[in-house]
Amino acid sequence: MCGIVAAFGEADAGKCERMLNRLQHRGPDDTGVLALDGVWLGHQRLSIVDISRGKQPLANGDETAWIVGNGEIYNHEDLSAKLPPRMLQTRSDTEAALHLVMRDGPASVAELSGMFALAMVTTSGDGLVARDAMGVKPLYWIDGPNGTLFASELRAFDPEDRPGVASFPPGCLWTPSTGVVRYANSVPVEVRPARRAQRSTWDSSVLEKVRNSVVLSVQRRMMGDVQVGVFLSGGLDSAIVAAIAAEHARRCGGVLPTFAVGTKDSNDLVAARRVAEFIGSDHHEIIATAETISDELDHAVEVIEHYDPGLVRSAVPNLLLAREAAKKVKVVLTGEGADELYAGYSYVHSPEFADPNALHAELVRSLEQLHHLNLQRCDRTTMYFGLEAREPFLDTNVVRTALTLPPEWKQTTGGRPEKAVLREAFTDWLPEELLWRGKEQFGDGSGAGEVLAALATNNAAGAHTQGATRQPPDSWELRSDEEIFYYRIWQHYFSGVRPNSTLGRFATP
Repeated sequence: MCGIVAAFGEADAGKCERMLNRLQHRGPDDTGVLALDGVWLGHQRLSIVDISRGKQPLANGDETAWIVGNGEIYNHEDLSAKLPPRMLQTRSDTEAALHLVMRDGPASVAELSGMFALAMVTTSGDGLVARDAMGVKPLYWIDGPNGTLFASELRAFDPEDRPGVASFPPGCLWTPSTGVVRYANSVPVEVRPARRAQRSTWDSSVLEKVRNSVVLSVQRRMMGDVQVGVFLSGGLDSAIVAAIAAEHARRCGGVLPTFAVGTKDSNDLVAARRVAEFIGSDHHEIIATAETISDELDHAVEVIEHYDPGLVRSAVPNLLLAREAAKKVKVVLTGEGADELYAGYSYVHSPEFADPNALHAELVRSLEQLHHLNLQRCDRTTMYFGLEAREPFLDTNVVRTALTLPPEWKQTTGGRPEKAVLREAFTDWLPEELLWRGKEQFGDGSGAGEVLAALATNNAAGAHTQGATRQPPDSWELRSDEEIFYYRIWQHYFSGVRPNSTLGRFATP
């Protein structure tokens, strides 16, 4: 939820207000501002938890400390239960974080379980900014000689400031006195895979452990005072999330809304429809056409603040999906992260990663890069419409469970399909033919990839005819005509920004 702006040092109120205005889409329900000597906090609120009392900036009881936050703290009830009676004035998960840090100090942000970017300030001049370990929630900053600025998106900064903007590192906190300090890693440091699988396959206890980790994570992410839906692509990961969420909704006396997008009769639409029928969800379909996909392209590149082809192909249908879903719900669950945990991508099954240790290292690396790739695309396309996305597969316990499995079990040896252990863990939760459906990238399964590839080909033909250079002089090497096409769109909106200052890259060719 929400968008935040924070300034420490020589805080220019006019600049900060402009920045906050550019984040209104992230929090259309309310605006809150706090201006103190040398500090400015701003908040655009998407009301999800304690709708009536959760306005931010939130203060402690004697108004000596304030906090603004973007995201959700899923263990806030556990944290609140350890606080003195009547200390909390709201049910807000963000207030629980404020009291925790005030009581135990900055390092206590390591106790927060969830996705968050938050900023705090006290009347004594202390300040704190922190981002969750996986980087699910975005945060950007400029650390200058006269002050330090933070904001939820690159677009928030004034155009002349953008060349100096960098992504604030996940798992880190910042204070005026210490600067940046790491408090956690994307992958917990104690996570190590089994040295060597004692057997070639797994038993029921392993499947139960895998299944329980995901079920508990989905249930935690149903938290809120608003209805929660699921983005259902028809692929394995989102289908598992939808099946668990639908069962949870039934137990609570409700029906789960699910949302799918694709061109008419595309593979994703057909598969999602079958899953929705099986789990009994209230299913909604968004039919994309070549025209709507083409019309959305420039907007998608601007919104996700990226030009990587893999992200853009998925971002276009994501935007179409989020626009319609936001009319019915404020929160959606997604299947992000499962491919990185369980080796779902085809490239990790190449000879380069035949050694189990090499495979495990690549999965860890891909998880550590998610914050400026798939998570960036997922956050921007949903939050642009005031819709919060939650990723159950990126829960710390789910990550720990998956990465402690022997890497050999994730390889496609002996004719096993990718993610076989995850598929088997959810036997009977989905139709058999969909439980074992092969991996298909969202941009391809939705039909958007084919349309966008044709647009890029046509653009490249025109550019070469006009004698345009293949490589823009201010970029690192671009890998295809399609990437050049998207890069030029990106440069239109973010002129002067060096790509390697804010963007990551897919390792896959």
